[in-house]
Amino acid sequence: MAAVAALTLDDEAIVERVREGDTDAFGRLVTRYQDRVVNACWRICGNAEDAQDLAQEAFLHALQAIDSFQRRSRFYTWLFRIAVNVAISHRRKQAKGVALSLHGHDGEWRGDHQAAKLVGRVSNETDDPPAKLSAQETERRLLQGLEQLDNDHRAIIVLRDIEGMDYHQVSEILDVPIGTVKSRLHRARMELRERLKGEVDGMEN
Repeated sequence: MAAVAALTLDDEAIVERVREGDTDAFGRLVTRYQDRVVNACWRICGNAEDAQDLAQEAFLHALQAIDSFQRRSRFYTWLFRIAVNVAISHRRKQAKGVALSLHGHDGEWRGDHQAAKLVGRVSNETDDPPAKLSAQETERRLLQGLEQLDNDHRAIIVLRDIEGMDYHQVSEILDVPIGTVKSRLHRARMELRERLKGEVDGMEN
């Protein structure tokens, strides 16, 4: 029963155990958030293998800085702030960007992939969605556009439109006002929309 109860501990309780010296307890937090952290790092850095390493680095930073967690935000928000910073820092160090992938880790196409969420989000910014492109081609072109966004706009798209976080969570993770989140998100979506529109116009000429 004790083991079962331990698995249901909330994040703050686990953090307290880690602070008290039970570093093994941190593994529960890794298990709880690893997939989401890897995915966010992947979308920001553009490379699945690098994302695994960056996620490990983010968790290591979190463990080393666990005493600085002040509970002004939820633990996963604090963790994602670390992960986003690690991924952006890595991206800045790269001489050339790496194209995003629409495929799963096994190389197979994912028709229900998270990237598909971008299609509706971007199309909602205009009354003229790019209907002439197939869903798969639209997603591919949107992610190519995402690769070309600056780091701030790229991170905000990943957190809001792919990870599905609300404005308050994105605001906390990026440490910017909610108004800034909304304006950056709108500009990023419009930029993606314009890039996609250019592709459609090019097909018609």
